[in-house]
Amino acid sequence: MNILLNGQEKECTDGSTVLELLASLKLTPESVVVEHNHEILQPEAYTAAELAENDQVEIIRFVGGG
Repeated sequence: MNILLNGQEKECTDGSTVLELLASLKLTPESVVVEHNHEILQPEAYTAAELAENDQVEIIRFVGGG
């Protein structure tokens, strides 16, 4: 299945969750904000949020600096 991830097509396994997507990208849930189909998800919802064909996902990473 294909989703739109930060504006680019990405292939995912059918039935993948947002948490599994983050793991495949080597991102920790604590370091990102995820918007799934125009709705910002709380981190505790990542395991229940299943991805479907043509879903739109935006991931924003926190970056520290000084």
